[in-house]
Amino acid sequence: MIKVIVDCFGGDHSPTENILGAIEALNLHEDLFILLTGDKDIINPILEKETYDKSRLEILDAKEVISCNEVPTLATFRKKDSSLMRAIETLKDDESYAGMVSLASTGALLVGSTIKIKKLDNVIRPACIPIMPTMNNDIVAVCDSGANVDCSKEELLQFAEMGSLYLKCCFNKENPRVALLNIGTEEIKGDNLRKEAYPLLKECKSINFVGNMESRDLLTGDYDLVVSDGFAGNVLIKSTEGTAIELLKLLKRTFTKSFKNKMGALILKKDIYEIKDFMDPNNYGGALLIGLRKLVVKAHGNAKRVSVRKSVEIVYNLAKNNFLEKMKEELAKTFVEEKQSVEEGK
Repeated sequence: MIKVIVDCFGGDHSPTENILGAIEALNLHEDLFILLTGDKDIINPILEKETYDKSRLEILDAKEVISCNEVPTLATFRKKDSSLMRAIETLKDDESYAGMVSLASTGALLVGSTIKIKKLDNVIRPACIPIMPTMNNDIVAVCDSGANVDCSKEELLQFAEMGSLYLKCCFNKENPRVALLNIGTEEIKGDNLRKEAYPLLKECKSINFVGNMESRDLLTGDYDLVVSDGFAGNVLIKSTEGTAIELLKLLKRTFTKSFKNKMGALILKKDIYEIKDFMDPNNYGGALLIGLRKLVVKAHGNAKRVSVRKSVEIVYNLAKNNFLEKMKEELAKTFVEEKQSVEEGK
């Protein structure tokens, strides 16, 4: 049985969408157990309207909620009875749980998870790795997308290694194409960080490094994993999502401004909805906080039930594929190789 915790409070549509997403995942996977954290007096009336296997779902009562307006460090220490912190504490203390999903404050989730759950051995710093759609009906991941504003070349290399393993275990990509986010595709382009990271990525035998990538090429389908510091990665993700949202608004205005256009929209209705679904981030789940001792997924703050369900399934699939054990082995192997390389160079 794969056991997953879902934080029911946090997010624009909580707790209803969080709960319904968890139930959808529960009904799809017979070997899945869900623990909901949050105020049971609010959760129970929502559950009463749904059909699910009650033997595979429990509630952990938590009366407090951490909002996105609170200082993450203070909130994690002051609100110990919050749905988020009760989820993190349970994940830390109970080995039977594989991971958790939360839509709460990214800062609070990152701080709480790093302090309580802690990093895997040999991990420099955990990172966020969200998934986005590409124009050839595939996906692309970005690591890091906001957890670490400033990074070293060694951290970028490790993001590439961890991200590649993630794509292999969760999305069946045997040899993920790894690119370095930059202002040009030429090897000599970029600031000092990119210039220093490029040769490390190029020489690394455990990844399939294909060179630099410009931000405009993120969704082309030419890359599987894009490596970046958290600042640039976050700008890349949000700029791309923002552009997609505004394009959808433009399409809607265009198709409704005249009778002729409305008739055209009626004919193209199925295709329009396919485009909408393709560009909707809810259909791709949340971002894994990669590098922790347990599986933690941060879903979008505006996530609907589909995104919550897919976020639960990320934890489920990674647990089924022994991702953390494979990650430990890979990190230990890399650590030994790097140590040998340093000793040989002396």
